[in-house]
Amino acid sequence: MSGGNGVEQTGQPADQVLAALDERQAGEPDPHDGSLFGLVYPSGDHELEEFILAVNERYLFGNALNPFRYPSLAAMEAEVVANVGELVHLPEGGGGAMTSGGTESIIMSMLVSRERARARGIERPSILVPFSAHPAYAKAAHYFDLDVVTIPLGADHRADVDAAAQLIDNRTAVVVASAFSYPYGLMDPVTELAALAQSHGTGCHVDACIGGFILPFLEQLGRPVPPWDFRVPGVTEISVDIHKYGYTPKGASVILHRDADWRDLQWFLYADWPSGLYGSPAIAGARPAAPIATAWAVQRHLGQAGYRAIIEGLMETVATVRAGVEAIDGLAVLGDPVGPVLAIVATDPGLDVFAIAEDLDRAGWHVNRNTDPLSIHLMLSPAHGAHVSRLLADFAAATARVRALGPGHGQDRPVRYS
Repeated sequence: MSGGNGVEQTGQPADQVLAALDERQAGEPDPHDGSLFGLVYPSGDHELEEFILAVNERYLFGNALNPFRYPSLAAMEAEVVANVGELVHLPEGGGGAMTSGGTESIIMSMLVSRERARARGIERPSILVPFSAHPAYAKAAHYFDLDVVTIPLGADHRADVDAAAQLIDNRTAVVVASAFSYPYGLMDPVTELAALAQSHGTGCHVDACIGGFILPFLEQLGRPVPPWDFRVPGVTEISVDIHKYGYTPKGASVILHRDADWRDLQWFLYADWPSGLYGSPAIAGARPAAPIATAWAVQRHLGQAGYRAIIEGLMETVATVRAGVEAIDGLAVLGDPVGPVLAIVATDPGLDVFAIAEDLDRAGWHVNRNTDPLSIHLMLSPAHGAHVSRLLADFAAATARVRALGPGHGQDRPVRYS
């Protein structure tokens, strides 16, 4: 057997296999060259990347399933959760766990919300979710027999609180807010949505998978940040991805609960089999050790001062890109994003932004698209700082070429990544 149809009867030399991997990888984007806008979040710091490789090598073959067999790994996970909790002002008595990513963090949060709703006698709960929220909420609803009730967006492309007030009812298990949203980089009105949830005796989950390692350091740098974390009354759960702007490789995320009894509902424990107690705080049983160890090591290595420095440089890049794009006739950034996620729309109705995106793709960039409204989606990372001049020049050239071609030359093939 060969050629991808199964395991060959006779193995191949290691150098031959590695050459085959290189050949396959050559057709994929380089995660370090600044051409991607999402999926990966390179720090742009070569020494940090080498440090991460050294940590991963130490823990590549570890398994975080059994905390009694790997107590130091369990301790590192607890420290990572506590560190993130401190960033988002988790009250004493709260807690959480690490997961493989934002989707799993959201799924575990929705499981907890379902269990709490069922304890109140609600057989089929619903979740109240902004239209701009991540699809992981719909995925969780699919898995756990929940109904999704969609909050429409206001003219500012944030969750409409008045509409949410009309939609919430006694079946609502949780109200969701994004800090900030993936499509637009905009902050939902967390304070108002959390107050609405609290007034109905239900929870409020803040999806800070993108913003969790951005917003605390923006605040430390003195930049205006709307209230969004556990300091807001009524916020009961927060998800934060470390493998985005925490600069840890995939997959490392944290789900946090304000109250211990919420956290306890996340755990699955089972002893009715021959090998004794089995337990896990998330979907996975066996869990790779490297993401836990790397998250711990990067946080310990950078410290808050290191993160502040990276975020300060990143926001300088964001400001330059934003100003450069808005200086191009016919383009604008949607709303007033607080962080490094920009949705770029056409202010000229005859200008096709998807055609501009395709032109940028041909120039070697890998930009993403939003469908509502039609826009180019940029998720900037520190590594983009070295490529801003070329990016803006290509943006201007692409816009000029598409304008010269006239309407009808774009192809409506949106792609969304998370």
